[in-house]
Amino acid sequence: MFYRTDTNAHGMRHDPFKAIVAPRPIGWIGTKGRDGSLNLSPYSFFNIVSDNPKIVMFSSAGRKHSLKNASDTGFFTASMASRHVSEQVNASSAPVDYGVNEFDLAGLTARMGEVVDAPYVAEAYSALECRLTEVIQPKDLKGELTDAYMVFGEVVGIHISEDIIRDGRIDMQLARPVGRMGYRDYSDAGEGVFELVRPT
Repeated sequence: MFYRTDTNAHGMRHDPFKAIVAPRPIGWIGTKGRDGSLNLSPYSFFNIVSDNPKIVMFSSAGRKHSLKNASDTGFFTASMASRHVSEQVNASSAPVDYGVNEFDLAGLTARMGEVVDAPYVAEAYSALECRLTEVIQPKDLKGELTDAYMVFGEVVGIHISEDIIRDGRIDMQLARPVGRMGYRDYSDAGEGVFELVRPT
């Protein structure tokens, strides 16, 4: 099949676009508001964009609480969303009012960063502490601003639990990071892990 996205006439019950770009890593974004409130939300539009310097990005559809707090304070964290906390990841996605603490809502422990004034998930196997570098609002083909906000941050601190380190590397079968597959489907990246060596 083929369809043009200007009509989106795919004939399917659900839009397949996000299921095609999969699995997508989940950035479990922790922020602190100027009022001192703590916020935690999962974003499946999340990834590394640079290794040197280390920069990550999450994208917010609309001006959500994570975007507001990161923009206001200049800080955010990204905790690893693993299988052992997948129910809590889901619980923290609840549409609640600004100021509601999703750490409490999901039964999680908020721990403040070592070098940034933002909380991360203490139960997570890993967390990145980030300082905001820029926010970009992408344009469409007409040059009009979309309702997406790309939030970039340079990683200034990294937490890793000893529980997932084996032979000097993170063991993905222990970490079991969760990926978004589209629709309501998720994958456990620890299942069926295999290794490929790049050709030289």
